[in-house]
Amino acid sequence: MKTKKIIVSVTNDLYTDQRVHKVCSFLHENNYDVLLVGRRLKTSQEITDRKYRIKRFKLVFTKGALFYANYNLRLFWFLLFNPSDVLLSNDLDSLLANYCAHKLKSNSRLVYDTHELFTEVPELTARPKVRNVWLKIEEWIFPKLESVYTVNESIASIYSKKYHKNVRIVRNVSKLWKPETILSKAELKLPEDKHIIILQGSGINVDRGAEEAVMAMKEIEKALFVIVGSGDVIPDLKIMVIENQLEEKVRFVGRVPYNTMMNYTYHADLGLSLDKDTNSNYKFSLPNKIFDYIHTTTPVISSDLIELKRVLHKHNVGRIIPEHSAKGVAETINSILNNPTLLAELKENCKKAALVENWEEESKVLEEVFIRNDE
Repeated sequence: MKTKKIIVSVTNDLYTDQRVHKVCSFLHENNYDVLLVGRRLKTSQEITDRKYRIKRFKLVFTKGALFYANYNLRLFWFLLFNPSDVLLSNDLDSLLANYCAHKLKSNSRLVYDTHELFTEVPELTARPKVRNVWLKIEEWIFPKLESVYTVNESIASIYSKKYHKNVRIVRNVSKLWKPETILSKAELKLPEDKHIIILQGSGINVDRGAEEAVMAMKEIEKALFVIVGSGDVIPDLKIMVIENQLEEKVRFVGRVPYNTMMNYTYHADLGLSLDKDTNSNYKFSLPNKIFDYIHTTTPVISSDLIELKRVLHKHNVGRIIPEHSAKGVAETINSILNNPTLLAELKENCKKAALVENWEEESKVLEEVFIRNDE
């Protein structure tokens, strides 16, 4: 089969975007010549372990309207003058450049992967004028798209009803974790005599339950809460830990490579996903950390959100908190940690669920989007 060229574009710096990495790896393994385009920040770490090509733009602006305008203009010219059979746009903030380039490159097919309800994120709902600009772009382009997929059933249903399009579902499910080596608790500086509770991710932001989780540690004994990742609420959490004298109960690890993060998760007894139902985007979210937890046999403590509840109830791999409060989080955590039989049962259920809930199974939908479409 002839090798096809595909240019995949995002607005992030590529380093921690596991969904896009999985899609690019899938395309590479299926005879695509993949070029992933993003941006380079002053804090961006080098990427040397990809089997496909990458390019990161250095931009003058790093946020706000000027950044998005600068990025999309730069991306448009790049897409226009670089050969491609397929353009894959990830999220609304890269769609305008892709669509305009696609219209001028008649031989280049456009595919859209929408990771969320972009116009419903808190950063936009709090700024209606800016949100309206993005909404106009979406309403102009979305009805013209032929190949669209998104991250879960709820979001697919919303887009399908609004734009009368067939929206496929490719959930952000983790690959089966098959580490060559596993670091010990000692190597990770984790205590042997305490339960480990983990919150991982690159979007540890406001309204995602991290504050309540920190305060819940006041009511949880013989446990260490480990926060692995980054987000805009981390500085506030660090202050909260000091003010409440929780330094011995809460530890911040920061951003680390995926496999290192998964080693922390492997040693955890419980994994948290506590997004609040404060906007449509969070309401219908299905974070990939859920599947990371499952793959490391780490039972899940989750907020009562539609997609999260769907997975937890289907496989019985965790518990839903009764309310978004430190008390509600603490009671749910203690109900499992104080019941070794239940904890063992949930861990065993995670092992079984991992055989079904994995990227190897989920990526079969991508065969319909890319491979079969090209035959």
